[in-house]
Amino acid sequence: MNPATFHPEHFLWSFDGGVATITLDRPERKNPLTFDSYAELRDTFRALTDAPEVKAVVITGAGGNFCSGGDVHEIIGPLTRMEMPGLLRFTRMTGDLVKAMRACPQPIVAAIDGVCAGAGAILAMASDLRLATPATRTAFLFTRVGLAGCDMGACAILPRIIGQGRAAELLFTGRSMSAEEGELWGFHNRIVPADALLAEAAALARSLAEGPSFAHAMTKTQLNQEWNVSLETAIEMEAQAQAICMATNDFRRAFEAFADKRRPGFEGN
Repeated sequence: MNPATFHPEHFLWSFDGGVATITLDRPERKNPLTFDSYAELRDTFRALTDAPEVKAVVITGAGGNFCSGGDVHEIIGPLTRMEMPGLLRFTRMTGDLVKAMRACPQPIVAAIDGVCAGAGAILAMASDLRLATPATRTAFLFTRVGLAGCDMGACAILPRIIGQGRAAELLFTGRSMSAEEGELWGFHNRIVPADALLAEAAALARSLAEGPSFAHAMTKTQLNQEWNVSLETAIEMEAQAQAICMATNDFRRAFEAFADKRRPGFEGN
C-alpha cells in the first residue's frame, strides 16, 4: 500500500503527517456497512501491516454519526436468504476485519459521534483508543434482531474493556450505552465537544505518530498476546519485547535527546 495514492471505493481516506484517516461516508443512512465495505476495510487494515509510513490511524463517520452497523437492506435482508455455508463465510469475513484491526501495528483512534451501533460498536471496540461526544450512543444491539451478542469477538474483547458484568448487560439487552456511561466504564478514553472531535482525534493520533512507532507496535502486540497467558509468561514476554526495543535506534535517540535536553525525534527503527 502507498498511503499517499490509496483510493478506496467504499469509504474516504486521507493521509497526512503519518496519520491515515478513514471516514465512513454514507451519512444519509448513518454510515452503515455493506458486504463490500466490510471486505475493503478488512483488506485495508491488513495492508497497513506493510505500510510503515502510516504511524497511526483515525476511524470516524460522516454527518454526525459513527456507524449504524450492517445495512438492513444490503446485508440483513440477503443474510435471511442465505444457506449456512454463505452465512459462515460472512461471519468469518466480519471477524477477519476485527483480526486485521488488532493485528495491524498502528494504534487506531476511533472518533465517535452520534449513532455507534451493531458492527459500528464493534469497530469502536476493536480500536485502541476511543473519543466520544456527548451525543454518542453505543449499542451492541444484536439481540434486538434475534442474534447472539457474541459477534466479531465482542464476548472476548468487550469484557476486557468494561468488565464482565457491564459487558453482559450490554450484550444481553442490546441497550444503548450513553457517552457518560462509556467514559465512566472505560470504553471511551474521554468525551469532547462534537465540533472538536475530529481535531482532538487527529491531535491524539499525531502525538502517537510522533512517538516510537516500533515500540508502539510492540505495545499493541503485547496487549493482544498477553490476554491468555500466565503472569510469569507475560513478564517473560515483556522482558523479551523490551530488550528488542532497547536495541532500536529510537531508544538511543531518546537517550541522546535527554542528555542534550531536547525533544527526541523518533523514526520507528
